[in-house]
Amino acid sequence: MSFLSLGLSEPLLRAVTERKYSVPTPVQAAAIPAVLRGRDVWASAQTGSGKTAAFALPILQLLAAGPRERGRFARALILAPTRELAAQIGESFRLYARHLPSPSKTLVVYGGVSINPQMMALGGGADVLVATPGRLLDLIDHNAVSLSALQVLVLDEADRLLDLGFTDELARIIALLPARRQNLFFSATFPPAVQQLAENLLRDPVRIDVPAEPATAPDIVQRAIEVDPPRRTQLLRHLIEENQWTRVLVFVATKYATEHVAEKLRKAGIAATALHGELSQGARMQALADFKASKVRVLLATDLAARGLDVVDLPVVVNFDLPRSAVDYTHRIGRTGRAGASGVAVNFVSAGTHAHFLLIEKRHGLDLPREQIGGFEPVETVETDVPPPTGGIKGRRKSKKDKLREAAGQPPTSGAQPAAAAPGKKFSWPRLR
Repeated sequence: MSFLSLGLSEPLLRAVTERKYSVPTPVQAAAIPAVLRGRDVWASAQTGSGKTAAFALPILQLLAAGPRERGRFARALILAPTRELAAQIGESFRLYARHLPSPSKTLVVYGGVSINPQMMALGGGADVLVATPGRLLDLIDHNAVSLSALQVLVLDEADRLLDLGFTDELARIIALLPARRQNLFFSATFPPAVQQLAENLLRDPVRIDVPAEPATAPDIVQRAIEVDPPRRTQLLRHLIEENQWTRVLVFVATKYATEHVAEKLRKAGIAATALHGELSQGARMQALADFKASKVRVLLATDLAARGLDVVDLPVVVNFDLPRSAVDYTHRIGRTGRAGASGVAVNFVSAGTHAHFLLIEKRHGLDLPREQIGGFEPVETVETDVPPPTGGIKGRRKSKKDKLREAAGQPPTSGAQPAAAAPGKKFSWPRLR
């Protein structure tokens, strides 16, 4: 199958060729024709499966064939959970649209920066608006944009949107949409809250399920190296230099750790920078740009970057701190081994995290041999009389929104339940179509 056979126009095929896409991925092959036919889509596909092109290419073709509205209207809305993912989606739309006969106006809006330039940019509306939910509602409250003429709604990384506590925001946004519209729903996982949202949002959708089968799974070599926690930074430096890794994405648990480990590496002569949620948006974008341009060799990141971060030819991911959940493990290591390239995922395992890593292995059907590196052999030992773990992966940390709600005496909204409900009553997403 080729992109030509999917029904894409010549300008979009030129853009695809320039991006060096040879054949469509399974989710692209299934989704693009369905979107072009005007169908709602319910797609389950893992990170790195080509989801952005699966909805961006047909949306651009549909918009190019239709008339534009006058005024502050958005024609297509893509909701994303993080600023970084929103920025990358917007850039993809601009690249795909570069050869269209009529320019397509794509705007990306998110919080953490001044709202005034975004309000000014929305003058005259937008063909494609990529947004995080909170900032979109701010712009709506300022009458900077209207969703009343929206033609297409895309929820990208829907599970992550609910996971980050955007349930209330999503409900408000959906209530503002016109009844007649096309809905595209993309998610890597479908816990109960996400499935309920999809069932109430979509009308007779085309169901697309692209499992990460062994034949199509990313080519990622996974390693588990035993090391005592105080020696991890030294071991990381040793592995970078010994293996001559050109770029390394390192996941750590806290903001402090990103800064601390980055500083240690810089003192050792290795260019490194930190990426975490408390940086200004300008600093975050600069850190990503420097890493993608190979101006820095190591990017130390919290799980802020676990989804949506797309770095071409990223050879190595290191779990300096193990993720708290099996799902996060998938999204972390999925930053490497993309688009047919091979990659390496290294996990640092200590006596204290041994049981937790066993749970991660169990969830993913893994049985990785434990390695020890000469000069970094662990001194701490695992207790052998402790029974093997049978419970689940650690729960997620409470979001900032949940903490604020608890302080105000309100129940939290993040996690499995989509929103607070009265005792004894089951919450249901309203059918807003």
